[in-house]
Amino acid sequence: MEGAALPAALPTAAPASGQSPRPDAPLRSLLDRLRGPALALVVPLATLALWHFATANRPYSLVPPPAEVWLALRDMAFGGINDDAFSATLWAHLWASLSRVYGGFALAAAAALPLGLMIGRVPLVRALLDPVLQILRPIPVTAWLPLAMILFGLGATSAFFLVFLGAFYPILVNTVFGVRSVEPRLFEAAAMLGCTGPAQFLRVVLPAALPSIFTGLRLGLGFAWVVIVVGEMTGVQTGLGAVIMEARQLSRTEIVICGMGVIGIAGFVSDWIVMRIGRRLLSWSPSHG
Repeated sequence: MEGAALPAALPTAAPASGQSPRPDAPLRSLLDRLRGPALALVVPLATLALWHFATANRPYSLVPPPAEVWLALRDMAFGGINDDAFSATLWAHLWASLSRVYGGFALAAAAALPLGLMIGRVPLVRALLDPVLQILRPIPVTAWLPLAMILFGLGATSAFFLVFLGAFYPILVNTVFGVRSVEPRLFEAAAMLGCTGPAQFLRVVLPAALPSIFTGLRLGLGFAWVVIVVGEMTGVQTGLGAVIMEARQLSRTEIVICGMGVIGIAGFVSDWIVMRIGRRLLSWSPSHG
């Protein structure tokens, strides 16, 4: 037998647990993280492009181009460009609107959550209050504007009341829905473990209804931002809604668009905060993980 050289041993794959990461793994991870924000920017950037081409170099257009709106927003935030009545006033107006939105929203949540729990769980309370609330719920917030000014006068109190109304019903309806959707077997299991009576509100009803409650909180806060312009039509001097109404009267369309944009961004951030809190508290829920 000839002394032929043995073939070299084929390289064997390393065990999965000991495999070194691929060289492009950090790049892939970075691209995966950037994919969501990049997709979210597609529609806004396309809208800005269409807006620019539709309004640029048209001095008599009623809608200003994006560059003009951006300059107006910078002037509202920091001043030094137009030096008019709107210069360097953004933060004061934003703070005024924030205080009304979050104040009205907090009061609406404080009223709607316990009321929704009782309407959803106690038949007597539901029979007494649900028909009245269902009659009042379809009335638009704008229809309450004259009555609010009669009851509370011109000023921030009327705005606060209208924001409260805008946030109240979404929170209430979703709370009632969440309570009514609790599985009856959960009450039976809780009773077998010795949890009966009012204790079931905290240990059974509230945890089971939390997903629906947080949906109502998100909707309520969103409606609070929707009605802030109506609320600030009640004679207040500060607030994003007051700025929009004053700019409309002065035909300052760029200021109107700035106010709309700031309201949209503030509402988006507010919704993100509530959503993050909901995900933290509802980490056990498959739909909120």
